[in-house]
Amino acid sequence: MQPKKHVSTINPLQDMLLIHKPIGWSSFQVVNKLRYAITRFHKESLLESNGQKRKIKVGHAGTLDPLASGLLILCVGKETKNIEQYMASEKEYTGSFFIGATRPSHDQETEIDQLFETNFITDELLLATAKNFEGEQLQMPPIFSAIKKDGQRAYTAARSGQEITLSPRPITIFSFEITQIEMPLVSFKIKCSKGTYIRSIAFDFGKKLNCGAYLNSLCRTASGDYQLENAVSIEEFLMEGK
Repeated sequence: MQPKKHVSTINPLQDMLLIHKPIGWSSFQVVNKLRYAITRFHKESLLESNGQKRKIKVGHAGTLDPLASGLLILCVGKETKNIEQYMASEKEYTGSFFIGATRPSHDQETEIDQLFETNFITDELLLATAKNFEGEQLQMPPIFSAIKKDGQRAYTAARSGQEITLSPRPITIFSFEITQIEMPLVSFKIKCSKGTYIRSIAFDFGKKLNCGAYLNSLCRTASGDYQLENAVSIEEFLMEGK
């Protein structure tokens, strides 16, 4: 089990920590907030022999959208060299789809653009559709994503109204379980490979149902062997330094 770490117990030169990212924060904002806190609390140990302050690196091992919550792995100092190893791990998510509507971003960032009838949807159809998603496949990323296209982030182009075309990427969905059905909301648990966009799964799920769907909520519960239950909130991480 990964021990819970706080700003006072972390090694600013090489360490890894598990953060429970709240809804509303971008992964970049979390990195900046914690980098500042670590640098400020450990300022004496970061001083070079010439009196200059050593700059520390902090990076995250896999982006979580601002509207998602859950496990965010942060690497500090020399541990940032191992970020790719953490990113390569299998991911686990829980959340819910809204069935019967679509949004351009495939989540609640943008307004609903289409509505569909859902009176033909049955529990059996939902369960069978989820099973059809399991396995290796090519997935089309959402245009509201951090993928770079022609030198800019896809979401920057999408938010400015530019037309953008992305290429499908190989992913693997190891398991896709429907955990609760309360139409129009369908709750799920998904285990998948790195690079999988759950927003795209929501859109594709609705497409297979012929009624549309978007991601209503999302939480990353695990990344490799690391579990959300062992993470600390941003507030808990900072509190030890006060």
